[in-house]
Amino acid sequence: MNTLDHTHDPAARSWLAAANAPGGDFPIQNLPFAVLRRRGSGEAFRGAVAIGDQALDLAALAGAKLLTGAAGEALTLAAQPTLNAFMAAGPEAWRTLRHALFALLREGAAQEAAVRSGLLPLAAVEYTLPARVGDYTDFYTSLDHARNAIRIILPDAEVTPNFRWLPQAYHGRVSTLGVSGQRFHRPRGQLKPPDAAAPVFAPCTAMDYECELALWIGPGNAAGQPIPIARAEQHLFGIGLLNDWSARDIQMWEMAPLGPFHAKNFATTVSPWIVTLDALAPYRLPWTRAAGEPQPLPYLDDPAVRGQGAFDIRLEVWLESEAARLQGRAPARLSATSFRHQYWSAAQMIAHHAAGGCGLQPGDLLGSGTISGPGPGEAGALLELAHGGRQPVDVGGGEQRGFLHDGDSIILRGWCDKPDAARIGFGECRGTVLPAVDA
Repeated sequence: MNTLDHTHDPAARSWLAAANAPGGDFPIQNLPFAVLRRRGSGEAFRGAVAIGDQALDLAALAGAKLLTGAAGEALTLAAQPTLNAFMAAGPEAWRTLRHALFALLREGAAQEAAVRSGLLPLAAVEYTLPARVGDYTDFYTSLDHARNAIRIILPDAEVTPNFRWLPQAYHGRVSTLGVSGQRFHRPRGQLKPPDAAAPVFAPCTAMDYECELALWIGPGNAAGQPIPIARAEQHLFGIGLLNDWSARDIQMWEMAPLGPFHAKNFATTVSPWIVTLDALAPYRLPWTRAAGEPQPLPYLDDPAVRGQGAFDIRLEVWLESEAARLQGRAPARLSATSFRHQYWSAAQMIAHHAAGGCGLQPGDLLGSGTISGPGPGEAGALLELAHGGRQPVDVGGGEQRGFLHDGDSIILRGWCDKPDAARIGFGECRGTVLPAVDA
């Protein structure tokens, strides 16, 4: 587990004024990683770190040869067109580079002029996926979401017994992963209208989002070699935002008895910035189970996870309709919650994933599962908020949504904040639904 050090000092300031602005996502205490280039330039993509309203070009910094030794070696890995090699290097390399960048960006640093020459305005860059993703697994780990979803269909139903004993998951599709700004066509699939005698093949009519976190794997494990729960977080490079788009009507028909297929494989959107666990250290919380709930089996239980295995990452979902864009209206906030409510922790997801003999690889992506909280307005999907589409929600300008319309953009935002620590932001994860392609 991560410990606090000088990089978490809330009084620390950068020589870049924008990094010190209240309410910003990217102060010097954050330093998240992404892969980007100047928008429209045709340049090679390369690793970068966010600071204030700028991105520090790590390839340019490596060329300036300001860092040597272990920090210089880690910088060379992080400056590549993908972060896979840096992810594979492990926690010591990640921490060494974080500390070196903190020193270069801190107020009073002697190398300010040289570092400043490698800054790119965030408003002028474009992103690609931060890693070459070999495999993508999406979990199902929010008890509140699971209960809400099943009770829309059966009001008195309860989640399946295995939910409380293992982090459930299915394997997703890597080829349709996209970075924030992704635009995708409404999928077609086989669905069965409630009163129809037979299914039809048609465009989805119940398009939904799912507010999740992206868990990015660092060092992998050999096939057949489990990852002990006590060491699981050493395999977690960092965390971003993830939208697991879902075609609910297709999902309802095809998920009997196996998992989702057409309902999920058409698009998944991730945020470009990955926040390291070191940056999140001030926002750890005990991982707990409510009284009367089953306790995890030994391979999923660890004192350190119980002590500080949860993260208070706050999340919001916003909807911007096509009409709102044309009229200049602001997006409408749909919900807000926190990852601290999740029934299973990130460490438990990783340990369970590898427990059966699966080999994880650097750059693999795990979705946390929809993140919903226990209170009103904390649902992480429109399915829950609009009660299966039967109770549409207000999205401003006289518009309502039971499910998403063509032209709708969903924006996920995440951050951590409390009085005695610096605010740590995740940026945003944005995706837009386009009309279905003509058959």
